[in-house]
Amino acid sequence: MKGTTKKAITAEQKRLSEEEEGVYWKKWGPYLSERSWGTVREDYSAAGDAWGYLPHDLARSKSYRWGEDGLAGISDRFQLLCFSLGLWNGQDAILKERLFGVVPAEGNHGEDVKEYYFYLDSTPTHSYMRYLYKYPHAKFPYEDLVRENQNRGGKGFEYELLDTGIFSEDRYFDVYVEYAKSSFDDLCVLISVTNRGPESAPLLILPQLWFRNTWSWDGTEQKEPSISVSSRTKSALSLLATDKDAKLLTNLPFEYELGEWFLHAAPSIGAGEVEALFTYNESNVPRVYGSGENRKPFVKDGFHEYLIRGAATINPDNQGTKAGLSYRTELAPGEQVVLPLRLNRSATKPNLAEVSKVVEKRREEADAFYETVHRPGLTQDQKLVQRQALAGMLWTKQAYIFDVNLWLKGDNPSNPPPAGRGDIRNKHWKHLNSNRILSMPDKWEYPWFAAWDLAFHAVPLALVDFEFAKEQLWLLLFEQFLHPSGQIPAYEWEFSDLNPPVHAWAVWRVYNMEKRRKGTGDREFLEKCLHKLLLNFTWWINKVDSEGNNLFEGGFLGLDNITVVDRSEKLPEGVKLEQSDATGWMGFFCLTMMRISLELARENRVYEGLATKFFQHYVLIGAAMKHRGGRDLSLWDEKDGFFYDVMRYPDGGFQQFRVRSLVGLIPLFAVERLEKAWLDPFPDFKKRFEWFLNNRQEQAQRCCWTQKRSDGDAFVLTILDEQQLIRVLQVMFDQSEFLSPHGIRSLSRFHEEQPFRFGDASVRYEPAESDCKIKGGNSNWRGPIWFPTNFLLIESLRRLGNAYGPDYRVPLRGRSLTFTAMAREVALGLTTIFERDSNGRRPVFGGSEKFQNDPHWRDNLLFYEYFHADNGAGLGASHQTGWTGLVAALLDEWA
Repeated sequence: MKGTTKKAITAEQKRLSEEEEGVYWKKWGPYLSERSWGTVREDYSAAGDAWGYLPHDLARSKSYRWGEDGLAGISDRFQLLCFSLGLWNGQDAILKERLFGVVPAEGNHGEDVKEYYFYLDSTPTHSYMRYLYKYPHAKFPYEDLVRENQNRGGKGFEYELLDTGIFSEDRYFDVYVEYAKSSFDDLCVLISVTNRGPESAPLLILPQLWFRNTWSWDGTEQKEPSISVSSRTKSALSLLATDKDAKLLTNLPFEYELGEWFLHAAPSIGAGEVEALFTYNESNVPRVYGSGENRKPFVKDGFHEYLIRGAATINPDNQGTKAGLSYRTELAPGEQVVLPLRLNRSATKPNLAEVSKVVEKRREEADAFYETVHRPGLTQDQKLVQRQALAGMLWTKQAYIFDVNLWLKGDNPSNPPPAGRGDIRNKHWKHLNSNRILSMPDKWEYPWFAAWDLAFHAVPLALVDFEFAKEQLWLLLFEQFLHPSGQIPAYEWEFSDLNPPVHAWAVWRVYNMEKRRKGTGDREFLEKCLHKLLLNFTWWINKVDSEGNNLFEGGFLGLDNITVVDRSEKLPEGVKLEQSDATGWMGFFCLTMMRISLELARENRVYEGLATKFFQHYVLIGAAMKHRGGRDLSLWDEKDGFFYDVMRYPDGGFQQFRVRSLVGLIPLFAVERLEKAWLDPFPDFKKRFEWFLNNRQEQAQRCCWTQKRSDGDAFVLTILDEQQLIRVLQVMFDQSEFLSPHGIRSLSRFHEEQPFRFGDASVRYEPAESDCKIKGGNSNWRGPIWFPTNFLLIESLRRLGNAYGPDYRVPLRGRSLTFTAMAREVALGLTTIFERDSNGRRPVFGGSEKFQNDPHWRDNLLFYEYFHADNGAGLGASHQTGWTGLVAALLDEWA
């Protein structure tokens, strides 16, 4: 139209569009894990002891089978060629090539990284990325960290690296690594190191380039790729990495090879020339296994042995499958050294002088892109929080490579795995085969996908990259992931475990986010997901509703130790644990599937029948939760006004677990509204809906009723009727129960003085780390605040506000609030965990004065796994940006 102006798109938005058109901007990215040692994929032990089979001490010596790791690393999309940073301060006993942490047998809350590193920035195409690692001058206290954490015996807080005193007087290096793509196949790297300490300190900087070992596993000789010196001039040292004729991947439905790539680097740093080092990415067999011979004379730990011990362990022929560039320097107090590198397809044009200019330009373009992401009105500090949260989401992409069938059989037919190993875990998942880029909860503590984590990841990821968010949700429904039975794989430790059924919600949420942003939704995405979700829904019904009574015995469901018994364990014969959260999750699942079906029915009326099915199933579930078959058994407790789990015995007796926890709040998730006017385009659904309300009144009236509103009546669908809803919310919004200044607690504070006891077990309110370790070391659902469940409670309150209207207020202790105001209070409580308060302190950093006050620490955020229920301090995994990254969506919608 004449006079209209098109809104200019940023350079990064243009790259995202080009990616959809086939320009592969995402071919290179942060797809290298922070940890591959201690994972199930690398475990070939007889007993399934993944942590013990390949510990940190052997990681530098054993070639990985399924994926590489490194410091501040990147790789190509199929992780054939990898780049990362090595460091040595002249004091450490080992070359710093990867992060260190304690394992569950050594720590007091499970696996825990003991390093300080920060994902500071990333665009969705990884055209610009920034990473910070803090490297001490002194010898790294590996033994001290293990010993002291073991001494704490699983109680209290973790013993962290700052607690050792190694950063006193700022005796450390700030190591920044920036990546900027000049084009999709031209990567500029800028390594900047500053000495923060009061004295000069030596440092060895070792950029490394290597091929993942894909050639030595089946017992046959295969042609290998190679890395060698391409040229050395006064302006650059160049390495050539080539996989020509090597055939590194044979399990893809298309040809994939890298060809020739060149790593260009400065020939010196200060007065010292760079030393090119070469070895092979092969296991040091005698060290790893105690005996045997190496395939190659120079092996994976060659750089470590040469640089630390002076051993003759690098290849004098200057070639191999692993290369390093050794730069030695000494930095005065406050001094900075900057090292440019370039990885591209050109043999003759290193153009290292351009690196800093490309980095600066891409940094500016990243700023412009994020200005389109931040909603108007955010403070500078809120923008910092949102941008670093999204950076963490984007940095924790990983090339997840795993063929379960091959892993169960073992790699080499002449050297089969130990007998019985195939019965330990995942034997029913032989179809699972991944060569995908997946969003990880955390690339150190959880370097594997987790189903319900990934569903939450998709929401903040959709703020910056709809296509990647949708792809992630689709992948777990793809036939190489979804079990033929319809089960979604839970997580690597045991794919058969049960995660809450949130996938349908995430699909529907992302679909609507895109529809609001672009004006039209991706119907093809929604429809293909629904088809697979139907299989998953049927699996849930057949698997966990064993008696067909619409009460569910879901088992673990991701909440670890929230209840008095281990819900992963098999109960005695005939005993059933009927779970409020499992049944609530299923009501939530039904309503989401109903809404998806109605959306698709706008263009295809066949889906009206599915919408009817899911509505009726929801009604039966809601009725069963409160009254089952005329018996006294109910998950609803009228005296307390709360939902509880019920243990049912073969003789008809039952035991109510009167624990006020998230288990009793999860039925709130099942909330929807159907405005009467909405039903007119769906005549078949409307007719069957009304028939069910009229002819199944006993069930329907328990969880579906009409709300009179000035702007038109609406049907309200909730498992709780109005009075039950108010009673539950009065408990939830009570500061002596669930309401914290920073969100909703996972267990009521009531149980601090009144623990629930059952036999020899008890459940007590613990606002931080829990003493009870049901379901492993990371069992902390007895008080702490968790973002995913809080996010769904906010969603439910918002839907209730839409259903009841803006004038409806809930009577609470000392005040009354609308549903929307309640949602906003919880949302802003969560965001303030990361924001500076009036005293300039961030609750997430707790009592750490270094993080609270030091200008080189205070704005480098950590997105923890869960948070102290009373003061908001971060707890557990320190880089769980996965679902804690939901703070980016909360800032977008509520700040």
